[in-house]
Amino acid sequence: MSLSANHILRNGQIQFGYFEDSVLDANGRHDITPDAFGRRRSALDKALKYKQFQYFGGMSQRFVFGCALIDLGYCNSVFAYLFDTNTGELFSRSIKRPGHVGMSLSTSPVAGQSAFNAADLTVLQGYEAEPRVKTLRLQIGDELFIDARMPESGFQPMSLTTRAGYHGWVYANKTAGLALTGELIWRGQRYDLAELGAMGHHDFSCGFMRRETWWNWACLSGLVRDESNIEHTLGLNISTGVNETTFSENCVWISGQCISLASATFEFDPQDVLQPWQVSTLDGRIKLTFTPLGLHKEKLQLPLLKSHFRQIFGRFNGRVEIDGACYTVSNLTGFVEDQFVRW
Repeated sequence: MSLSANHILRNGQIQFGYFEDSVLDANGRHDITPDAFGRRRSALDKALKYKQFQYFGGMSQRFVFGCALIDLGYCNSVFAYLFDTNTGELFSRSIKRPGHVGMSLSTSPVAGQSAFNAADLTVLQGYEAEPRVKTLRLQIGDELFIDARMPESGFQPMSLTTRAGYHGWVYANKTAGLALTGELIWRGQRYDLAELGAMGHHDFSCGFMRRETWWNWACLSGLVRDESNIEHTLGLNISTGVNETTFSENCVWISGQCISLASATFEFDPQDVLQPWQVSTLDGRIKLTFTPLGLHKEKLQLPLLKSHFRQIFGRFNGRVEIDGACYTVSNLTGFVEDQFVRW
């Protein structure tokens, strides 16, 4: 089923399924879907239980970086980091604020701007419609500056809405396997993202998510060759634990074409996530080994919010088989996650 990409709501209720394209308006706060007892969400529920997060990640053989803007209703947070694979150094910053203080988020993954500003950290994530581009502008004091553009012309995003609990839902818009342009300035030294061969991933998610949830996730972007030695861009987005109620977010992009995948499995040691992971799908199309290089982690145990978050960056090796064609994944940079949250 392919849905109109104008709005995630139709007659006040959420549309479930795959959309033709990125949704122009993903503001779902006015959803009137009743709960199991026929009651609609209260104004307080809409204010405190609507969740949003927008993540821009970049990966190359030299540098890996990520930046997330997160709005939980009663508080917001941002984290950003840069990992230098040459030195093994991780530079990161994380800030949390009450309510919406310091943060504004776009309700569209196509046109708008999301922003955060506090202390020495400034983040702008932009969405441009014509031509289709996603951007990141990140400044952390005098140490790190990133100005990245991720053009999406001719690219097919993953765009869907799935159920989450009885009357909850999640809208997810994701991209991977797209080349980045722009610059990265790290402690006074400038790097050209195109010359680094940097590629990007973006996640725009929102909705009335489960009060307690978890997920494992894997993403990579890079260049691969098929059996005829022809080069292709490859992007991968697979997860388990969130968007798999009827519809699944699992997909691979081959030269910009989005191809759906079966359910995913993640085999790893939760007590030592820096040991190798085995990442695969039940249809046999994805068989990868992930070797960690480092991680960004956060652990919170507060009255309203409990979270154990680990995003690990490293190298993927293995194979991807699509429609009889086999693509060799050799030392491509990407991410995996292990997350538990009660929000």
